[in-house]
Amino acid sequence: MARTVKEHEHAVKRKEITDVAQRLVYTRGYDQMSIQDILNELQISKGAFYHYFSSKQALLEALIDRMQEDAEPLVAPIVADPNLSALEKLHRFFDTSARWKTARKDYLMSLMRGWYADENALIREKAQSRMIKHFARMLADIIRQGVAEGVMNTPFPDQMGELTLTLLQGLGNDYMALLFSNSSSPNDLQRAIDLVAAYNDALERMLGTPPGSLNLVDVSILKDWFVTTAEAVQPATG
Repeated sequence: MARTVKEHEHAVKRKEITDVAQRLVYTRGYDQMSIQDILNELQISKGAFYHYFSSKQALLEALIDRMQEDAEPLVAPIVADPNLSALEKLHRFFDTSARWKTARKDYLMSLMRGWYADENALIREKAQSRMIKHFARMLADIIRQGVAEGVMNTPFPDQMGELTLTLLQGLGNDYMALLFSNSSSPNDLQRAIDLVAAYNDALERMLGTPPGSLNLVDVSILKDWFVTTAEAVQPATG
């Protein structure tokens, strides 16, 4: 019983620290936020902070994990909806995730600058692996449904759940490289559109769905991320 109470208190204190850190990232940015800022907000000692987080990197990892936890209640009902076809579920899964991230674009961009720093490569790889394992079961359920409906063709739905998320992670990495490029230009939107087209094609081939049946990210969402001028680049046709 005493151990359970202690574990609960530990979780509560970690949450308090993470809550403050999340608010500071919103108001100041991750790079500008210091551990001392958190200590001042909570009126705790540096030793108390390090009891719960070994470093600022560990805190960053907790913030990323929280984003994944917050996103799950949004996509889980889509997977469980008995009235949706498999292709409808995939579309809504991708679209809901993308729009949820877009609504938090400024926060996410600030967080990602730290997340994609070279010194965070190891914790980033571990966190991405956890995310893939966690959400793969949801996509596997959709893929099994798609096979039963005859709109997908794969004998490996469990593995395809993980591979789909790995593909999505690759797309996300490519996006971040494009967004953080020092040579950004009006052509970035078109490059993002072409990336989505390539990943759409790869996913359709992997899952055995009809050509043109999947769309990982809508162009309107890409414009929110990549258009910085009044004139938007139009998607290629044909």
